[in-house]
Amino acid sequence: MEIFTSWPSWAHAEGPLAAALPAPTVDALRDAVAFARRRHGVQQRPTGRPYLEHLLEALEVAVRGAGLSDRDVLVSIVLHDVLEDTPCTEAEVARRFGPEVGALVRWVTRPPGGAKADHLASLVKAPPKAVLVKLADRVSNVQELQRMPWRFQRRYYLETVAYIMPLAGAHPWFATWFAEWRGHWRRVERWPA
Repeated sequence: MEIFTSWPSWAHAEGPLAAALPAPTVDALRDAVAFARRRHGVQQRPTGRPYLEHLLEALEVAVRGAGLSDRDVLVSIVLHDVLEDTPCTEAEVARRFGPEVGALVRWVTRPPGGAKADHLASLVKAPPKAVLVKLADRVSNVQELQRMPWRFQRRYYLETVAYIMPLAGAHPWFATWFAEWRGHWRRVERWPA
C-alpha cells in the first residue's frame, strides 16, 4: 500500500506537478492552494499537523497515485473542505474557480447539521468527478490511520469499508489501493471483514 506524504508544502508539490500537468493547470492549483491556505488559516488536522498538508496529500494521491489530470477535479481536491470547515461559500468558490469546481466542492461537503453517514451514503448519486474528489480525500485521511486514537480508527475504518470502498469500484486505481489498505488493516488490527 503506497503512502502519499511527500508533498507537505507547495514547494514540494510544484515541481512534480509541473512535470505531470499542463502549465495552466499548475497555475490554477497554485491559486487554489493559496486560497485554501488563507481560508483554513491556522486550522490543524486531528494529528496536530497543518491543514494544508492534508489538501496536498489528497492532491498527491490524485496526481501521483491515480494519474488524474482534470483541472476541475484537482482544484476541487485542494478546496474540498473550504465549505465545510471555513466561512467560505460555494458562490465564492464558483466565482474564483468556476461553477463546476463550486458544484464539485458542494457535493463532497456535508450539509450543516447533516448526519455523516447520510452524507456518505448520498455520494452514490454524485457525479463521477465528485466521487474522485472524495476518494482522494479519503485516501489521505486513512493512509496513516494508525496515528489516530483507537475509537476513531475503528469508526473511520468501518465508514470507509461501508461507504467509500463501493464508490472506488468504478475507478481501478482507487479500488486497488483501498483493497490493499483494507487487507493491511484486517491483518494488523484484526478488524471485521
